[in-house]
Amino acid sequence: MSNAIWIFLGGGLGSVARWAASLWCARHVGEAFPWGTLVVNVTGSLVIGWAAWWTGPEGRWAAPAAFRDFFLVGICGGYTTFSSFSLHTLALAHDGEWVRAGANVVLSVVLCLAAVWAGHALGVALAGERA
Repeated sequence: MSNAIWIFLGGGLGSVARWAASLWCARHVGEAFPWGTLVVNVTGSLVIGWAAWWTGPEGRWAAPAAFRDFFLVGICGGYTTFSSFSLHTLALAHDGEWVRAGANVVLSVVLCLAAVWAGHALGVALAGERA
């Protein structure tokens, strides 16, 4: 039960961070395209890729399972927003913004996969090992 509490707390922290990042993007970039969701998904993918490697069995710090649950499942899971991604993409498509909807899908998938790879590679590089 204690892991569930840590995941709950991490999820709350991640969700508040997602909300703050999305607000910042909306204020500074605008809302015609869901930049906030895209930025959150890409940065979340980068962080989870790095942290999963860094705290895993092959990483530099074999973190306790409770910490991995708190950070990877809770914070990162609360922060990344593929459910919001889907909703925004559907809204764009519903409004006839097919190019923006398609761009959101392609950019989210390609950049998040590249970011999770980069996070993993960063962890490996910081450890002084080869990927």
